[in-house]
Amino acid sequence: MAEPIAASRTSPVAHLAERMRAATVTGARGVTLTEWPFIAMVNVRVDPASEAADRIGKALGAPLPSRCGHTSASGPHTVLWLGPDEWLVLSQADATAVTAELREVLGADPGSVVDVSANRTTLELSGPAARHVLEKGCTLDLHPRAFGPGQAVSTTVGPVAVLLWQVDDTPTYRLLPRSSFADYLARWLIDAMSEYHGPEIP
Repeated sequence: MAEPIAASRTSPVAHLAERMRAATVTGARGVTLTEWPFIAMVNVRVDPASEAADRIGKALGAPLPSRCGHTSASGPHTVLWLGPDEWLVLSQADATAVTAELREVLGADPGSVVDVSANRTTLELSGPAARHVLEKGCTLDLHPRAFGPGQAVSTTVGPVAVLLWQVDDTPTYRLLPRSSFADYLARWLIDAMSEYHGPEIP
């Protein structure tokens, strides 16, 4: 009997798992890189002022964020703002079920709900040196005065376009690149982490 499709999936950077583990740095200059594969991702487009948007927010347990950089979360769902009428729902629940529920809630109103889970993967960069690693190739001001937990924006890291989401003040960042660029980005981050294996140069 053939294996279920889900059981035979391979994540975009599974082949780099050992290299990512080997790149881990501990201590005061610590930083780790891991992949969170196969997270459910659902793209939602709807008029933010509509009743449909309110219904979708209630179904998710959190309102759709209204401003660039804002996120909202409830239970297994986190919603990232992508544009004035566009959001990305990240969920620990089954993507098919989430998509079906939100389509039902949207009903016949203008808008769209699309499962885009295969479009991106998630890389997590965490540790005291994580911000410094990102600052090597990200033009955003990532200082805590300007960017903090719960914020997510579209930007670039190195030459790769990503959604960058700061999860906590460790700091922990989740980077969502297109799957086809994930290998390049992971290798770029591994290289950027390498200097933190050595002592800090005064």
